Amino acid sequence: MRTNQRELLIYYNPESSAHRRTVAYAQSLSKYVRAYSFEKAPSTETSWQQILQALDIPPKELLNKAHPYYQQHIRGCEFDEACWLKVIQNNPDLIRAPIAMRGKRAIFCENATDILKLIEEVGIGL
Repeated sequence: MRTNQRELLIYYNPESSAHRRTVAYAQSLSKYVRAYSFEKAPSTETSWQQILQALDIPPKELLNKAHPYYQQHIRGCEFDEACWLKVIQNNPDLIRAPIAMRGKRAIFCENATDILKLIEEVGIGL
């Protein structure tokens, strides 16, 4: 999965004020922002593999371990990467922070200002 170098693609939870702040901050930096709720995030395992490869983090690191569903059904389980991808694919609401992509790069936005990492890495404005 690859986005245009000038465009920011953001997957987020629209019910979270912190996630909405990240999208709003990105939109204040550029008019080339496409934001999608996690429910409209890539639904294929291959798409999630590409996102995780761009993020360079294991799938389990995306998840909100305090979420009630995680606590009841996933806590303590050790899955292989394919199973973790299924968990993410079928439960995108467990993802704890927005995911931003630009070109071949992706970041996990723990804070709204993390978007700047995509801009500074490339060395050009939006």
